[in-house]
Amino acid sequence: MEEIKSINAEQLSCMFIAGAKALEEQKDKINELNVFPVPDGDTGTNMTMTIMSAAKAVADLGNTPEMKDLAKAMSSGSLRGARGNSGVILSQLFRGFTKVIKVESELTVPVLAEACDRAAETAYKAVMKPKEGTILTVARRAADKALEMLNETDDVLVFIKAVVDEADAVLQQTPEMLPVLKQAGVVDSGGAGLLEVIRGGYDYITGAKTFDLTISSASQEEAEEEEAPKKNSYAYSMSFRLNITKPATDKRRQDYMNYLVAVGDQVKNEMKSDSISTSMNTNAPGEVLTKACGLGTVYDIVINTNVAEKREDAPLEESAPVSEEAPVETSERKAMGFVTVCAGDGLAEIFRGIGADYVISGGQTMNPSTDDILNAVEKVNADTVFILPNNKNIILAANQAVHICEDKKLIVIPTKSVPQGITALINFIPDQSAEENAEHMNEEILNVKTGEITFAVRDTVIDDHEIHINDLMGIGDSGLLSVGTNIENVFLEMLEKMVDEESALVSIYAGEDTSDEDADKMAEVIRSKYPDLEVELEKGGQPVYYYVFSVE
Repeated sequence: MEEIKSINAEQLSCMFIAGAKALEEQKDKINELNVFPVPDGDTGTNMTMTIMSAAKAVADLGNTPEMKDLAKAMSSGSLRGARGNSGVILSQLFRGFTKVIKVESELTVPVLAEACDRAAETAYKAVMKPKEGTILTVARRAADKALEMLNETDDVLVFIKAVVDEADAVLQQTPEMLPVLKQAGVVDSGGAGLLEVIRGGYDYITGAKTFDLTISSASQEEAEEEEAPKKNSYAYSMSFRLNITKPATDKRRQDYMNYLVAVGDQVKNEMKSDSISTSMNTNAPGEVLTKACGLGTVYDIVINTNVAEKREDAPLEESAPVSEEAPVETSERKAMGFVTVCAGDGLAEIFRGIGADYVISGGQTMNPSTDDILNAVEKVNADTVFILPNNKNIILAANQAVHICEDKKLIVIPTKSVPQGITALINFIPDQSAEENAEHMNEEILNVKTGEITFAVRDTVIDDHEIHINDLMGIGDSGLLSVGTNIENVFLEMLEKMVDEESALVSIYAGEDTSDEDADKMAEVIRSKYPDLEVELEKGGQPVYYYVFSVE
């Protein structure tokens, strides 16, 4: 193969998009590598949506971009589009990489080696407690190999091949670094996603694989809109595939179909025995995906902002992912406000009732992006905005928003669950300063133990528990607490491990698939077993999780 001594901006642009496409092709397989077999927002989906945000920005530059503009598109596009911990780490890798290349006209082996090193360094700094055996390890060891290659070659192709091979070799070693991976029989999903990106770029530049490098553009959306029978009155167009993994009666399927028609238009569903491919227009894409997750696992998600002006009588739902329109000044500016994340109408109403200014629909079933969070912050007319992620996989995206927002002070309270978020908001004291409130809320959420009950979508082994598809799983703050086929037994086994002599209150939030009768019965069983505890029951309406509860 002919030597290549440098890569220009045009080549790098194509390599980047090819890497994004390679990741997109493999995202379902990467999702399956996740240790917990829960039907939620998984690594492959989060990483794909992150890099596709950047790929769109890169494609918008055209065929002959300048290196500095390309670097900005790669970095800014991924930072704002980052979803989930894996997506945020991927965006930080791009951020570090582009810090080096933005001042170069062409990328030689020394430049690429420095960029790889800076990428790994930046990603490690973005994580408070880096864990080895993850995407960070794959990135760091690949960067070490890149530095080693400085003395080996000045051929860019030889250099990249060595980095790809090292990343692959390290990925295969991750089960030996993290026992949970070894027990589940998988490699790290984030590392697998990173490898697809790097390998995709290499396959493109060597011609080993051909890629369709087209990314949907505004002009294409406009052309499609001209062919539409009527002007689009909805803010978003979206498409996705739902794999039905949960037992669903004909009535439940029909109710789901009716829901899609009720919240949008131009709804098209292609149905197979165990899957539904949907395209539609809507003002609430987050709520649509949350509803879909109640029946199974969602893949191949594409969400675009429609070019046509929205009707004045079709405002965005308050709990939907927010648009890029100007903030709504609905009241006098105040000192402090709140943005919170949750899935479920009941939970959203609870948060609004105790003082949340804006509720982003999402969470475990659909991680909002950094841009979703920033757009929500714009809607809050306050000098300081507290962000309650309510999920450990959203905290990094929220922290990233803090560094991007320029006109307001953002404070992230690192709530890892909805009950922690509720506790934080209840303990807000308006007369105190933002700093005093942050300290107080951070202390209070440590007193909350959270449990969740959901179902397994595949067979696996976790913490020596053998899990079969459709088994019920009780998941606590520290991991899996119980497994079984009877929901009452799973709930009680979890409580036995969570309740201690200092416990006083159990708060239960029933999911959308839990009937009022079953929820009332469960609450009574718990009151009988723990007569000294106060037991509160609320209709949370969350998908996927039959119950979310806390012990305080």
